[in-house]
Amino acid sequence: MTPAPFGRRRGVVTTARQVGAYVILEITDKAQTQPEPGQFFMLAAAEGWGAGDDERPYLPRAFSVMGSTAGRLWFMLEDVGPGTHRLASLLKGQAVWLTGPLGHGFRAPEDGRRPILCGGGVGVPPLVFWTNGLRAQGIEPTLLLGFRDRHHAEVATTMPSAQVATDDGSMGHQGFVTELLVAELDRDPHAVVYACGPPGMLEAIRALCVERNVPAQLALEAGMACGFGACFGCVVPLAAGGYARICVDGPVLEAGEVREVPAHA
Repeated sequence: MTPAPFGRRRGVVTTARQVGAYVILEITDKAQTQPEPGQFFMLAAAEGWGAGDDERPYLPRAFSVMGSTAGRLWFMLEDVGPGTHRLASLLKGQAVWLTGPLGHGFRAPEDGRRPILCGGGVGVPPLVFWTNGLRAQGIEPTLLLGFRDRHHAEVATTMPSAQVATDDGSMGHQGFVTELLVAELDRDPHAVVYACGPPGMLEAIRALCVERNVPAQLALEAGMACGFGACFGCVVPLAAGGYARICVDGPVLEAGEVREVPAHA
């Protein structure tokens, strides 16, 4: 695991581009950290939110890394609320506070299992990062991505190897991405599943893989206030009892360790 540098640091947006429903930010990182696929950062706009008496305080938001090179980080986000709206409106040259990389990332396949990467919506970034990481090891993964419609699925056009499902059938398979996963496991169950996406999708993948005895690593998402395990606001129940904190014990957890993926995750 790559340890996070102490404290937050200032980065600068070098590129902000709209791809369908999402915004992809490229941000400089003076610490030149090398995050692992599945790890995350806490991001906050350096100015323009929480800066005046009439503005609401702004807690940083947690985002999985979509890609990384020396001194550069990529993130994908959707404008769905005041915090993400502020980040989505950032322009080239504007500053961002970075804290990270945080948490535990994905672990490599074992026992010759083929990797199946399955995700949806804003859960796509860590899977894109992991796809590139696996290919660097000479491993070609199966990539399954689900979206609500063509507008949201537009980001998948940058990943031509991906199989796509949309709720309305406007691109690819009409239905849930988990239906594509079932077909892949029926074809060859000697696999390991890596997943990230909305809670309902992750819970369906968890239950499916546990039932079929297929190992799966779930990159859980949750609203986080701190990212360091202090607030206990992002816990998930464990099969053996007790709870894990997504920010420090995860965000990647084995499906068999998790009792269920709660709706808030």
